[in-house]
Amino acid sequence: MDMESAVKHDNGFFRGKTAIITGASTGIGLGLSRALLARGAEVYMSSRTPENIAAAAESLRQYSGRVHAQVLDVRDEDAVRKHIRYVGSRGPIDYIFCNAGVGFGQAFTVTKREDWNTVFDVNLFGVVNCIHAVVPIMIKQGFGHIVNTASVCGIVPLPYQTVYAASKYAVVGFGEDLRYEMSFHNIKVTTVCPSAVDTMIFYRSLDYTLHMELPKPQEAISIDQAAREILEGVEAGRNIVPVEDFARKMYRAIGTNPSEVDAMMWHMANQRHEDPQYRAGEICGD
Repeated sequence: MDMESAVKHDNGFFRGKTAIITGASTGIGLGLSRALLARGAEVYMSSRTPENIAAAAESLRQYSGRVHAQVLDVRDEDAVRKHIRYVGSRGPIDYIFCNAGVGFGQAFTVTKREDWNTVFDVNLFGVVNCIHAVVPIMIKQGFGHIVNTASVCGIVPLPYQTVYAASKYAVVGFGEDLRYEMSFHNIKVTTVCPSAVDTMIFYRSLDYTLHMELPKPQEAISIDQAAREILEGVEAGRNIVPVEDFARKMYRAIGTNPSEVDAMMWHMANQRHEDPQYRAGEICGD
């Protein structure tokens, strides 16, 4: 997001606020870091890959003094707790964006328990680790906003992504349940469900030559556009924020025309059944 665009969308809502962002070295996390910094927030960005988070922080050096980079693996509960307590010791934590995630597309029949553990340890339990650490701080300060990144795969069941979809459905269900509990502490919970965003997970997850009903790579929105849509949803206090047109279409259809969604998924399942790509999956992500 260039400075002109950032100023255009800045109404001062995030100015002076503090945000923690995991999985922030690339993709949506980097886009969120850039957008929040441009809007005047202080950002604590993290990633488990040292060289990636260093490069991301360097790209944001113009915000020196308000951007802080940390190597952090969200699977490490103790490290997560230490990091979040450190941020909390410096002042209120207004937002936490639990964005770290991995993608994985493979037929269920060839998945191994190791695959399930790897994906769930990051996509679900990494979120749980962050929220366990930040909730006591937010309760004590009397406010806060938790933002979890799920996926369109947490809204509709894209066939042959059982591991990934299960982890993202879990994030959606967790967030929706948590928001009722947290409402008694003046803490908001938002779940973000992206689809076609210009990220590594998007490009590696599907064979777009087969599935004409899905967004194509050239139709993917930028990480800056995704960040803008997410922040608009956060500012509006929405509980679910589908990001990009396909995600919004699926979110509407699952409630108004579920038979259309089911027909689309059956079509996709029939195509993928013959596709060797889904016999050998690759886990990727931040």
